[in-house]
Amino acid sequence: PEPATTAADFASQQTPSISGNQMERKKNNNAAGLRFTQEQERQRAAANNESYCSMANICMVMAILLFFYSMKVTTAFTVISFAVQHKRANSLLSMVAASSAESSASAAVVSDASTPVLSPHSFEGLVERGIIDRFGSEASRIVQSWRMLEADYEHKAHIKDDVLQFANSYVPGLTAKCWWDTTEFSWCKYLEDHYDEIKMEFMSATSDMEALTKQGNNVWAGALTDDASAYGVGWSTLVLLDRGTWDPTNVALFPKTAKVVRESGIPAVEVFFASMKPKSEIKMHSDFTNFVLTSHLALDIPESGSNKCRLTVGDETRQWINGQVTLFDTSIMHDATNEADKTRYILMFRLWHPELCAIERDALQFIYDCLEVPDLVNPNDEMRLIAEQRRDSLRAYPLVDAVSTATKGFSSTKKKNVKDRKTKKGKGFGR
Repeated sequence: PEPATTAADFASQQTPSISGNQMERKKNNNAAGLRFTQEQERQRAAANNESYCSMANICMVMAILLFFYSMKVTTAFTVISFAVQHKRANSLLSMVAASSAESSASAAVVSDASTPVLSPHSFEGLVERGIIDRFGSEASRIVQSWRMLEADYEHKAHIKDDVLQFANSYVPGLTAKCWWDTTEFSWCKYLEDHYDEIKMEFMSATSDMEALTKQGNNVWAGALTDDASAYGVGWSTLVLLDRGTWDPTNVALFPKTAKVVRESGIPAVEVFFASMKPKSEIKMHSDFTNFVLTSHLALDIPESGSNKCRLTVGDETRQWINGQVTLFDTSIMHDATNEADKTRYILMFRLWHPELCAIERDALQFIYDCLEVPDLVNPNDEMRLIAEQRRDSLRAYPLVDAVSTATKGFSSTKKKNVKDRKTKKGKGFGR
């Protein structure tokens, strides 16, 4: 049998012997391999370095881009914020403009005053056309006022703190103030200078109230409107002039007073005596019309100067003093008090606002005339002519001597029923 093979013999058989040249070549190969490996490491390091540089450059570029982007975003937000603020400002301005437009009137009012906008087949439209045809562009504010009234416009404005003007018969652009300086108007002094004459006639005529009531026309009539009735029951009137028309019966009872009023030059629309019962008050109210002012000549004031009889207009209170004239705006909320034990008497005037021009006054008077004689705007020429003649007779100052002779005892004079004088409108033009 073959001899057994040992582990050493087996190893020697499997591992060939290496000569010296072979060993040298192996060393050279190992060295070359090492150099190759080192070169690979250097190349790898260089590649990594280039990669790091590229990443750094990319990061830098991204940082720069991000910076500019953030700047653009910030700018964009600034622009957007400004745009929002601008939009809000425009919205606020629009709200203010809308509010202003609403307080000045309706769309019909804003239109050209030379072009009719009310229905030509209505009484209101015929009056509007009549104003335009007769008075032209100088009466544009009156046309506007008439349109506002028909549109149920109500002017409410605080002319200062706690002082309210309230008028639905409203002419735009007229100064509103509680009290006016009477020294600026010559007719005020003229009335004061004739105070004694007026008071003497008044005291004589009212010495027998029962006879005066029988002889006069609507003597001490109460409020002419439901609105006025709510102010208090202690106030009543005796009319001499009503919306430009003299009352011939009452003028005959007070001829000297009527004569003084005419000669004073006061641009009166209404003139009447007014009484206020003792221990009474007139509640806060407006007369609803801004194109007329109100004036009082204090005739018979109980305890004059003792502050028992007072008138408050807006935020200022004054007392009536015998013989003194006051001038104020009753489109501003006002009230009155009589704390005395006797009746207070004044001669009261309503007069054109001093800032109205002559044509505007005539246009307003034309409206009053149309309310009294509606056929003044009748399309029929014959009917309109008759109406004009009637208006002229109403507007004429009564011949006092003739009236006194013809109406001695006044039994032949037809009296107006106070109920007939009340109107549905009750305010302003229709009062």
